Amino acid sequence: MEHSGQKLDKYYIKKVDADKKSIYCHHDLMGELFIPPHKHNKAQLLYAEGDVVFVTTETKTYFLPARHFIWIPSGVEHSIEPKSESVTMRNLYFPVEKEEDDFYKIEGIYPVNNLLLQMMLFTNRWNGDLKKGTPNFTIAKAIKAILPQICTNNLPLELPQPKDKRLGKILRHIENNLGETILFADVAHEFGFSERSLYRLFQKDLKMSFIQYYTIRRILKAIELLLERKLSVKEVAEEVGYNSVPTFSNTFFKILGQRPSDYLNGEEILESK
Repeated sequence: MEHSGQKLDKYYIKKVDADKKSIYCHHDLMGELFIPPHKHNKAQLLYAEGDVVFVTTETKTYFLPARHFIWIPSGVEHSIEPKSESVTMRNLYFPVEKEEDDFYKIEGIYPVNNLLLQMMLFTNRWNGDLKKGTPNFTIAKAIKAILPQICTNNLPLELPQPKDKRLGKILRHIENNLGETILFADVAHEFGFSERSLYRLFQKDLKMSFIQYYTIRRILKAIELLLERKLSVKEVAEEVGYNSVPTFSNTFFKILGQRPSDYLNGEEILESK
């Protein structure tokens, strides 16, 4: 546990809540591949660039793509695991205020639009406590204030953690065969379930169907591959089991709100400033 404590200290976890009234800011190249479970009294806005970041709570694993942010409410225990050390994470930690909008009470992943991006640019050289009454505090508070108005699309980029060990084996099977077409009937037969009983297990344990889980997992893998910038959209589609590029593109759009070609061509603006 000592090693974990050292990591928490290194990433200023204890400093976040030291001043209860300040907005705390921490921007840095990740440098580490795992920040162990911890929580803050302040809510956290975490923006990522460079690669994917996995944020795991007690019940879900969130998949944070580059050029998106996750809102983590006050008191939610979470661990942070970037896919690579090249990830740049930009964090703003906000004190909880009375009678806040419900937006701030719910975990969620949102795309960063141009307005929010421009406001985030002001934070590039900030680090540490932003004291009430200072210009930087005012800008940071404005960032928080506009979130409920501009962030209306909470993206379904999370997957629940299975409790049933039998389901854990099935999900590992899906993970290891994302490049193949996986049929529900075949999975049920291979793991000794009737289709009806396996459907019920997915609904009871994960609160989603097999096809919902399978589709989201394929798209999450596609995002990872697109961020690597080594494959074309057609090749990425094939890697996650889609024989039709239009079908892949439409599914990607339904989940992420943009086409894979647009996502592939996106610029990491904050990183270049």
